[in-house]
Amino acid sequence: MNVQQVIWKTYNGGGPIVATAIHDGHQVRQEVAEIMELEEGSRLREEDPFTGEWTSIGDTHIIGLRSRFEVDLNRPREKAVYIKPEDSWGLKVWKSEPSQHLVNRSLAEYDAFYSEAHRIFSELEKKHGRFVVFDLHTYNHHRGGPESPFDDPIKNPEVNIGTGTMDRKLWAPVVDRFITDLRSYNYNSRQLDVRENVKFQGGQFARWIHQTFPKSACSISIEFKKFFMDEWTGKPDTQQLEEIRKALHSTIPGVLEELNKL
Repeated sequence: MNVQQVIWKTYNGGGPIVATAIHDGHQVRQEVAEIMELEEGSRLREEDPFTGEWTSIGDTHIIGLRSRFEVDLNRPREKAVYIKPEDSWGLKVWKSEPSQHLVNRSLAEYDAFYSEAHRIFSELEKKHGRFVVFDLHTYNHHRGGPESPFDDPIKNPEVNIGTGTMDRKLWAPVVDRFITDLRSYNYNSRQLDVRENVKFQGGQFARWIHQTFPKSACSISIEFKKFFMDEWTGKPDTQQLEEIRKALHSTIPGVLEELNKL
């Protein structure tokens, strides 16, 4: 099996801006599907559909193809395969506990992904010295059901910027410019609610990037609240999907400007 072709896809553009969507994937391999209790709709609700479309803003794109319920690339290796409901928002994932052989095959995918990410980022480090990763995700705010109220917007910004895994002082010019430009974007005649470290501070992927490339990589974890779609049907507002992509793209010139000043 060619793991690279199966669990993620990449486009290497060579420039210093990388856009990733590691939770975009929905596929599971056959042996996983056979013992999975969780139905497809519930699985999709916890994934980050459509984030792969936004990676076109980067020079290099990395898109996950496998569901986080097979292997979660944004968790530490020892927690990358959900076993118990408490690992997965209380959801019962399995009909029976997966065998160690199955878990090991999923972890082999995890290892292969991180090996490839290391190769890509090492090349960017050699070529540019510094680079920026747009670590794109989405999050739910309507968990109670389709008829339930939405979660409190005071505690759930439209865009959560996670910077808890980085040396914030080192990368302040880049991060501050990104947040300022994203807030300033004319989003359907209004401004997006963009706040830092309210819901999430960044996951394992960003943590690994900053630990592995501490002086050369700035990974900004960007979580869009699913205001652009119906969480329960999975149907998106295509106009808003494109507008979000444009909003993200509008930040690239400023990010590059600040990156080049460092």
